[in-house]
Amino acid sequence: IMQIPWSALSEQALDGLIEEFVLREGTEYGATDVSLPEKHRQVMAQLKQGLAQIVFDPDTQTTSITQTG
Repeated sequence: IMQIPWSALSEQALDGLIEEFVLREGTEYGATDVSLPEKHRQVMAQLKQGLAQIVFDPDTQTTSITQTG
């Protein structure tokens, strides 16, 4: 698995990856709903802060966002 710096992606590719991640994960986060644009901002902030990372799996040819830890 390879880590891909978020800054290496075009804005369009990064937005598409975050959107796919947010839609897959859903928007239900407790007592209050979180809008898709807000969740997108949260994921982008996590990527910038190093709390999340973009990974590419060459075996499955898939890219995903995961929490660092």
